[in-house]
Amino acid sequence: MQTQRKIAAAAARAALGLTILSSAPLQAQTMNVVMVNGGRPTSLPAQIPTTIEGITAAQIEERINATDSEDALKYLPSLNVRKRFAGDYDHAVLASRASGTGNSARSLVYADGILLSNLLGNGASYTPRWGMVTPEEIERVDVLYGPFSAAYPGNSVGAVVDYQTRMPKKLEGHVRVSGFTQHFKQYATRDDYRGMQGSAALGDRAGAFSWWVDVSRLDNDGQPIGFANKLVSAGTASGPATPVTGALADRNPSNRDWLILGATNQVHTVQDHAKVKLAYDVSPVLRASYTLGWWHNDAERRSESYLRDGAANVVTGGTIAVDGRRFKLLPSDFAPARGELEHLMHGLSLKRHAKDTFDWEIAYSRYDYRKDRARVATDVVAGPDSPGAGNVTDMHGSGWSTAALKGTWRPDGAHVVDIGLQRDAAQLRTSVVNSADWIGGTTGRPVSTFNGETRLESLYAQDTWRIDERWKATLGARLERWRAFGGELSAAGGGLLPFGARSETSWSPKAALAWRASDEWTVKASGGRAVRNPTAAELFQGSIVDERIVNTDPNLRAERSWTGELTAERLTSSGSLRATLFHESTRDALYSQPLTATVNTVQNVGRIRTKGLELAQQAQDVWWRGLFLQSSLTYADSRIVANDALPASVGKRQPRVPRWRANALASYRFGERWTGTLGARYSGRQYGSLDNSDPNGQTYMGVSDYLVADLRLRYRFDAHWSGALGVDNLGAEKYWAFHPYTQRTVVAELKFDL
Repeated sequence: MQTQRKIAAAAARAALGLTILSSAPLQAQTMNVVMVNGGRPTSLPAQIPTTIEGITAAQIEERINATDSEDALKYLPSLNVRKRFAGDYDHAVLASRASGTGNSARSLVYADGILLSNLLGNGASYTPRWGMVTPEEIERVDVLYGPFSAAYPGNSVGAVVDYQTRMPKKLEGHVRVSGFTQHFKQYATRDDYRGMQGSAALGDRAGAFSWWVDVSRLDNDGQPIGFANKLVSAGTASGPATPVTGALADRNPSNRDWLILGATNQVHTVQDHAKVKLAYDVSPVLRASYTLGWWHNDAERRSESYLRDGAANVVTGGTIAVDGRRFKLLPSDFAPARGELEHLMHGLSLKRHAKDTFDWEIAYSRYDYRKDRARVATDVVAGPDSPGAGNVTDMHGSGWSTAALKGTWRPDGAHVVDIGLQRDAAQLRTSVVNSADWIGGTTGRPVSTFNGETRLESLYAQDTWRIDERWKATLGARLERWRAFGGELSAAGGGLLPFGARSETSWSPKAALAWRASDEWTVKASGGRAVRNPTAAELFQGSIVDERIVNTDPNLRAERSWTGELTAERLTSSGSLRATLFHESTRDALYSQPLTATVNTVQNVGRIRTKGLELAQQAQDVWWRGLFLQSSLTYADSRIVANDALPASVGKRQPRVPRWRANALASYRFGERWTGTLGARYSGRQYGSLDNSDPNGQTYMGVSDYLVADLRLRYRFDAHWSGALGVDNLGAEKYWAFHPYTQRTVVAELKFDL
């Protein structure tokens, strides 16, 4: 019992951010720090007494069917990634306690200090660059909930995700191959969609020099994620048309009658990834590091029409007649599309890590859209490989960079002072042309051009003060200077019209306090302000009429959020239990909403208020030795309380923030070789519109509730070989977030570790 009390005391001190570095009795170590989790420590500011959750590489490998890096977050409290299929590169938005899957700019994702979040815009098209990290190279993932560290900009208002990837201490190598298949049934589509993934990694350390090389390939056929449709009320009663069969009657999210005409956007994606990491210890306490990441993707999107004429021919164009009503099929209804992407990532740092009076770091990173073309046919009716005209969207030249100078000062055993100077820059370049060759053309008649840049220069400081053995406090502040410039827009055949430049200075205070009530119980309170500035895509928007930019909001304001949480946490030798009350009040939230009767554009929502409760627990050796249980439950009441632009939304729930979320995971080790895991994920009813005018979530474009179960069985053959068989969405649940999620998917993998 004495040993257990010591471990519990160590865990409680860990909740206060303390670390013990020796094996001496705890009573003599009240001035030092305790690291309870093994392996490489998080790079998040763990000394701040606020909520941080995490998962290690070993836990991911044992418990999760991970085909993409974002799968590591699958069972962490209050988080949800809108991943529609394996390799979903353009819609996998991270949602947190008070932010839905339409708000990609309200969270931050890093890998080894390199920014992966795409802050060129906000929404489904600007998701984190998950493909720059493979599941195989992950060492650990940690999440800081809320904007409670002054070291991060206002985009941290929802959460900060930190991926730490492997860096070897000795020779190590890994090879992994996996395959997966799902049987998908929706409307008239009945088909199997399969994929495979392979990765290899090798690394070593020789004296002061260490290196790591990781390569992977993903080849997957995702299920159709769109469906061609026509509102019944849009049909006309007279005129020439081709009678067709195959259209399916359904109701849209607003419960209006519509016809489903076919499945669209069935994505075949082939993604290649390569990464090289180099590190050199200039001295025992000074390390230089360089990371080069490369990601390439060829994507093809196909469609399937359900429509047949009287001779049983497939119909994809013209005017059709369904039950006496006539509808015009547009080229976009079944248009094939392709994507060609090649992105580069660089990261360079020089870091002193002596853990003495003063440590420092200089870091720079760059993410570059070396190639980024999206091709959509505009007049192809013969098939997805037919030549013809189409639009080509080119984002070459887009990207972002970060630079930081950081310092950590430890004047005595009671204070840890973090200071830093940061610069974040984003550059958006978008050109659309109409090419005579939609498959291979790169030039043609200009359709539109859209450019813009943002820059954020920040200075921060925070002091974490261990007042005594039981009390700890953090006070911090962040001063930011934001600028937006270079905005310009053109329409077909016209010249570029400029937007006015914008600038703003803001500051964000942070505070946290923790009280260790006993060896097992800790109470923590945190509060902070976050300013989330508009992205280039949100700010420089609109259309051109009579050589003027219209349908834009030139006075678009930054989101300003005050967030707080109160936590009680119990840590014992076998696990932890946490209850967190949270509250967020956001003024001028950025959402697309009606500007006129026919035009929607990004505008400020007066105020959104969210309050809720998060419960989380994990325990080892529950009932039986080897049984691990983890669960979480989140209640969030997120309401729009002021919105002059759309009064009908006042009092309604914030889009895509469910009232209830829950996760549960049970993992059991059968001896030394077998591990079995059963998980469940639940999300309550959601809405996709600000005024909650979409009550039907169980349809295309709807946002539904869901309860899905996952299964994984892993076997270690020997010290080098292991295999796993898993099933995601065991019950083949049909659920939606505008697009359909995957249905029952079987995953098999084989792995070799050197």
